[in-house]
Amino acid sequence: MDINKKYFLPTSKDEIEKLGWNQPDIILFSGDAYVDHPSFGAAVIGRVLQDAGYKVALVPQPNWRDDLRDFKKLGKPRLFFGVSAGAMDSMVNHYTANRRLRHTDAYTPGDKHGMRPDYPTIVYSKILKDLFPDVPVIAGGIEASLRRVSHYDYWQDNLKPSILLDCNADMLCYGMGEKTMKELADRLAAGEKIQDITNVPQTVFFSNEKPSEADIILNSFESCLKDKRFQSQNFRKVEEESNKYSGKVIWQKHGNRMIKINPMHPPMTQEEMDAIYALPFTRVPHPRYKGKVIPAYEMIRHSITLHRGCFGGCAFCTISAHQGKFISSRSKDSILNEVDKVTQMNDFKGYISDLGGPSANMYALGGKNKEICKKCVKPSCLHPMVCPNLEVDHSKLLDIYKSVDSNNKIKKSFVGSGLRYDLAMAYSGNPKVEAANREYISELIKNHVSGRLKVAPEHTSDKVLNLMRKPSFSLFKKFKGIFDNINRKFNLNQQLIPYFISSHPGCDLNDMAELAVDTKDLNFHLEQVQDFTPTPMTLASEIFYSGIHPYTGEKVYTATNEKDKLSQRRMFFWYKKEEKDEILKDLKKIGRFDIIKKLFPLNLKKYKK
Repeated sequence: MDINKKYFLPTSKDEIEKLGWNQPDIILFSGDAYVDHPSFGAAVIGRVLQDAGYKVALVPQPNWRDDLRDFKKLGKPRLFFGVSAGAMDSMVNHYTANRRLRHTDAYTPGDKHGMRPDYPTIVYSKILKDLFPDVPVIAGGIEASLRRVSHYDYWQDNLKPSILLDCNADMLCYGMGEKTMKELADRLAAGEKIQDITNVPQTVFFSNEKPSEADIILNSFESCLKDKRFQSQNFRKVEEESNKYSGKVIWQKHGNRMIKINPMHPPMTQEEMDAIYALPFTRVPHPRYKGKVIPAYEMIRHSITLHRGCFGGCAFCTISAHQGKFISSRSKDSILNEVDKVTQMNDFKGYISDLGGPSANMYALGGKNKEICKKCVKPSCLHPMVCPNLEVDHSKLLDIYKSVDSNNKIKKSFVGSGLRYDLAMAYSGNPKVEAANREYISELIKNHVSGRLKVAPEHTSDKVLNLMRKPSFSLFKKFKGIFDNINRKFNLNQQLIPYFISSHPGCDLNDMAELAVDTKDLNFHLEQVQDFTPTPMTLASEIFYSGIHPYTGEKVYTATNEKDKLSQRRMFFWYKKEEKDEILKDLKKIGRFDIIKKLFPLNLKKYKK
């Protein structure tokens, strides 16, 4: 095996010289530490390009504050620079829901904060274009992907143009970028100029072309600034096209220029997925970190990704906007081969931490009639009800679990990804499928829970859940009953850990007060909770910004100031003594003495005065 394929992508001049290269073909810059693992985007893109025959180097977390030596040290690539902020949007990585600075960074050695700037996509691209103006810069990754059109930025609290305007990159690659980046590399290597490459799927760029009649032209950035309804209208069109099997070209005017957004690739085939996971990842951080702990790596080092995509369409989630709603799954052989590789790792002690994906149980699922799916524009296959065309048979996933556990080096395989219990419990009308799904739920709870099963009902109010595109809370209660029964039957002592969100669009203090009672009745002392954080390209963020539902045009209440958001969040913690007085004041203010009676019966008389 070629040395540069067997080990790591080079990150320094010395490493490049040892490989005997005169010049890299491609240099990637990433806001994350370099972990050569298929869960880290820069490593995946680097390995895909390397497998295609290109000399790929990687500069992780370059210093942008000094004399910029990190941007100069590897010189000029033959083809292009690739830039990514990392596996997370940098602003989510840096700030809490209250816009307070975090003091840690899970994608940095030692959990150290401050190793990347705000908006690395913008900062890195500008530096590279200043230093090497004749070399193409291609921006990618989640931060660029979800900011490809005009978008609301929660941290600056204003509407922003496509990130292309601010970052000076020649082109943006959105979504999962393996096929797009390889095609761009091939065409640039063949002598084409970046400005002449106009038809590669999942690319965004400024264009002088004229839109065709079949294309979609969004409201201009300037018109969106003047009227939030125009931005709301844009979102619906972008979401629908992102959820299509074959989308249309989208255009948006910014000033005197037009950006062109080419549609997504069709979902990856099983063979394409298998080829990516067969690449020679070392599965460990680069030796340059000298054993320092990288928390994000610790979480996934012994995990296996089974599939991509998500058809849940949750209002607060960006997965479908980035990965698409159609599921691309790996073959059983590919999965078992990776399990074998994990068992050979020096630190492996017999436990697979996760057999999952964006959702735990969408492996190998999709439409029964693919032609119906190709015409569908709905953002969710599960809301408001499970689509009758959706295959819900969990038997293939059940077979994966049992096959992994049959490996004599595996003591236990866990499922750490979020379970869609509404999917696992969906009625199919087929007795064999019903039996397989019951067995799946039992197998999951009996053998694949590491003490705590995490699920995400998100709220208890059906009104709020409908806005979230989530199922009724009554279904969660039914699932909890199944969970408790299986625990009793097999003498297990496991916990069901629900996730909840406060201050989501459509949620008011009354809804949160009722959530407090509902969770108290179920004997939950909530731990896994969060205040809603608007992130680019989600339905909930658009409602937060505009106050309008993009699909109905109706106004939607949203808690937007810190005081109201804090009042909502407190309701999660009705059981904490230090929160009690403020909760009582809030409940009195909205006249919910019925809630006071249920939460704090001894305080009812005092607060009725």
